[in-house]
Amino acid sequence: MKKDVRVRFAPSPTGPLHIGGVRTALYNYLFARNHGGSFILRIEDTDQSRFVNGAENYILQALEWCGISPDEGPGIGGDFGPYRQSERKETYRAYSEQLIKTGHAYYAFDTPEKLNKLRQEAEQNKSVFQYNAVTRNQLENSITLPKADVDNLLANGANYVIRLKVPEDETITITDIIRGEVQVHTSEIDDKILMKSDGLPTYHLANIVDDHLMEITHVIRGEEWLPSAPLHVLLYEYLGWNAPQFAHLPLLLKPDGKGKLSKRDGLKGGFPVFPLDWTDPATEETLSGFKESGYLSAAFVNFLALLGWNPGTEQEIFTLSELEKHFDLSRVNKAGARFDIQKAQWFNQQFIKNIDSSVLSGFLQSDLEKNGINVSSDTIYAVAEAMRERIIFPDDLWKNGKFFFEAPKDYDEKAVRKKWTKENVEILQAYSNALAKEKSVTPESAKGTFENVLGLYDAGMGQVMQPLRVALTGGSGGPDLMETISILGPEESSKRIDTAIQVLKGREK
Repeated sequence: MKKDVRVRFAPSPTGPLHIGGVRTALYNYLFARNHGGSFILRIEDTDQSRFVNGAENYILQALEWCGISPDEGPGIGGDFGPYRQSERKETYRAYSEQLIKTGHAYYAFDTPEKLNKLRQEAEQNKSVFQYNAVTRNQLENSITLPKADVDNLLANGANYVIRLKVPEDETITITDIIRGEVQVHTSEIDDKILMKSDGLPTYHLANIVDDHLMEITHVIRGEEWLPSAPLHVLLYEYLGWNAPQFAHLPLLLKPDGKGKLSKRDGLKGGFPVFPLDWTDPATEETLSGFKESGYLSAAFVNFLALLGWNPGTEQEIFTLSELEKHFDLSRVNKAGARFDIQKAQWFNQQFIKNIDSSVLSGFLQSDLEKNGINVSSDTIYAVAEAMRERIIFPDDLWKNGKFFFEAPKDYDEKAVRKKWTKENVEILQAYSNALAKEKSVTPESAKGTFENVLGLYDAGMGQVMQPLRVALTGGSGGPDLMETISILGPEESSKRIDTAIQVLKGREK
């Protein structure tokens, strides 16, 4: 009988969740939804030395912002809990002892000082020390020591770790959904620690045990875990379990494509590499997040989904539900995906163009309130709609549309030099006088009045449009000018034209 799809995202709470981790979570979630399966969140917190306060909560908040909803996990519950590894300690001990009994693992009593000395000696000889099938026979462990000595050391509380006994001359084959068949010789694998001296398991043992007990069918994780896959296949074999299917995702690369994307790349390039802002509790350094930088969660998720996955069509804009419907691991690329912040901005722009008007107006209203500006909801709505096509981030509504609420104090110098002529000023004054007679205007009526004035001077619209825009907004670019006049109203528009003429008096060519 075919098992239902069960996948997991298993981050460690050692700091903020990098967007590479978010993408891993997203692909697991999409795969589960596409197959009608379950998406599990598991916190791998066995390395207490690297535990960071607030990191787990950050992970939960980041997933929530992205709309990635676990079916099981901390705070959610489920039939396979607990979902924090620190709460499952005793589970791992039993399986490590089982591996010792079957001869697939052993106790190692070597001190850290001795191992460091061996590493230094190897480095001096321009080699790398590995605790493996060759070196373990010269070291202090339950393979080389008499059983009585081992029993005595254990009884007297000697420090030890439990290591996997990797076979000396075998080829391990991994079948990866994305990469096909991968073969690794055991000479390339060292005897990894399974249980540390503090009694906690390492990632290698804990994730295998948890994946089995939680009935995980597919392990979808980053490419950086591919070198560990042969070791994990051995563990499944030695514990007598069927391994899940593996899929190792491509790396997220720096903008230039040279190497893995890192926090430093974001700091250097001035762009976020985390989903949410993160303040390091130790250094109080704040790292910027996509959310606080103005990205919509839907745009961020769409951007992230296409960093490594190709839908096989020309479609680029996807809602989360569309991604759930179309996502397929077979269309995930092997090669790394280059991070392109301009593409992320493009996605954000596309989603803003189609966002609900009430949501768009809400962004602007929030910024107006912060700046102590009180205007009608109709005006806010009109400005948001006028600016919709011209913004990348929500706060651009205020930054780029401030002129709707505050008369300009400065004027675009280049535009003034180029178009501020005596003839144009005369036409602007006539248009101001005509507007002053109106109680209200629409874009159409504002344009009609303008055309009538232009006709009196035998002038073309292109001749006067830029100086008119400068007078009204202070700049040389912006939304439709007649729509701008309609929003400002005839009285305010006339007043601004008159003010510009007075301020720039004597500047006419």
